[in-house]
Amino acid sequence: MLTIGELAAYAGVTVRTVRHYHARGLLPEPERDHSGYRRYDGGAVVELIRVRTLAEAGVPLARVQELLQADDEEFATAVADIDRRLEAEIRQRQRHRERIARLVPGESLALPPEVVGFLDRLRALGVDERIVQAERDGWIPLAARSPGRVAEWVARKQERIADPEFVAFYLDLGEALDRSDDDPRLVELADRVADYLTTLADERGDEYLGDPAGVEPALAELMDRLVFDTVPSTRRLIELLEQRGWAGWTTLRRADPARTAPRSYSTPPASSWNASVQ
Repeated sequence: MLTIGELAAYAGVTVRTVRHYHARGLLPEPERDHSGYRRYDGGAVVELIRVRTLAEAGVPLARVQELLQADDEEFATAVADIDRRLEAEIRQRQRHRERIARLVPGESLALPPEVVGFLDRLRALGVDERIVQAERDGWIPLAARSPGRVAEWVARKQERIADPEFVAFYLDLGEALDRSDDDPRLVELADRVADYLTTLADERGDEYLGDPAGVEPALAELMDRLVFDTVPSTRRLIELLEQRGWAGWTTLRRADPARTAPRSYSTPPASSWNASVQ
């Protein structure tokens, strides 16, 4: 008869593992000797090795007893099912590894690769880092809320930054970041942006500038706040653009200049250049 330590040694496991298998009901409790110690026979060694083999193969302990008691056909079916589960877990872990690898540059933590590529492109064009950060922060909730549309929106953004005039807007806005609200250069910027938007809309239609499927108001407001917190001068720019026929920021749309009165956005409107061109 074997002690629990000897049993564990023969089966290639630890004493703790043997006790765990007892607790899970995978290995029957043996009779005890007059001193109260467990004593095992050769059959217990065989049974323990079978349990260990299944566990090391990736079989969940909850299914080990089922497989030990199954006939050949049931065993084959159960093993095939477990194999499919393991294959799915392997694919999921591979996706996790790929995601972890993309976390090296911090922006990849919450953004898909195509958005990270777009942000890198903005930096390569010389866009002010504060504007890049505003873009990044706007993309994070947008991508989380509508992941299926990210590729479409990024493609549209990439198309726009191929236009030198659109890139000039980014660069001009970067220069305007530290200007006061009464700086006349903000008015000049608003004039150029309004003319550019009008030309684009006349040539390609208003839907080219807006988001045809719409961005829900609560999400638009959240994105506005992110932009305004990072780039405060956009608040004044929005006021000036409204006076020139364009309202909104996240949700860009035509406005009636005659009906638009100057105002101050102490609370940002539910409307970003960032998403209006997405």
